[in-house]
Amino acid sequence: MAIPIALIDAFASAPFEGNQAAVCLLEEKKPEEWMRKVAAELNVSETAFLVKAEEGYHLRWFTPTAEAELSSEATLAAAHFLYERGLLQPQATARFHTRSGPLLARKRESGIQLDFPAEPARQAEAPEELIQGLGLIPRFVGHNRLGYLVEVDSETTVRDLKPDLSLIRGLPALMVMVTSRGRDYDFVSRVFVPANSMKEDSVTGTAHCALAPYWQRRLRKDEMLAYQASSRGGQLRLSLDQQRVRMTGDAVTVMTGWFHG
Repeated sequence: MAIPIALIDAFASAPFEGNQAAVCLLEEKKPEEWMRKVAAELNVSETAFLVKAEEGYHLRWFTPTAEAELSSEATLAAAHFLYERGLLQPQATARFHTRSGPLLARKRESGIQLDFPAEPARQAEAPEELIQGLGLIPRFVGHNRLGYLVEVDSETTVRDLKPDLSLIRGLPALMVMVTSRGRDYDFVSRVFVPANSMKEDSVTGTAHCALAPYWQRRLRKDEMLAYQASSRGGQLRLSLDQQRVRMTGDAVTVMTGWFHG
């Protein structure tokens, strides 16, 4: 059976920007091992697997090596896929049933808006491996279940940073988020994933679930424009409401095809 598949750049306004994600639309649920093999074959940051449900779609995400608990970029790509193919009308809300709970996406004039739980980081003592690995003295270090949030002195420091990932690989962290105020944006960031083979994430909305509440407090703003300054780069429009982060981004389909397996 041929399965429709698309390669989509999420949090991108043009091809070859943002974060790569694949979307597979399934007619029925597939075994976990099969999805793992497909994700490994596609070998992009995350692959989203969609199955139509009574209200919305069941959604699971896989990296090339493991299932992910949450993926904003693959969720954005999945919503873009449904809207672009006419499976959802522009005014309809995309409803996803996931292992992390229900997630919603809505089409806006400025892109597709996701609604995710906030993940505030609490101030924490910086481990020596983090200081040595980044090669700098941070202004602030916070920690949450995602990892470490590190504020540095300037956007130039963020952009020029060349961390020694071998020193931070053993930290209890899924990611290390390095951030500062921006020149043309409210704040900029880069996100390192030391335990992952890709080492640096191109653009990840999940990290902004921690970055947004941090900069909300620092800047006293509920709406912000953020930029993740990786080599591919990507822009996110953020708004906060109580314990939710709404992030809006564009997406671009760069390739479509069929998977025969």
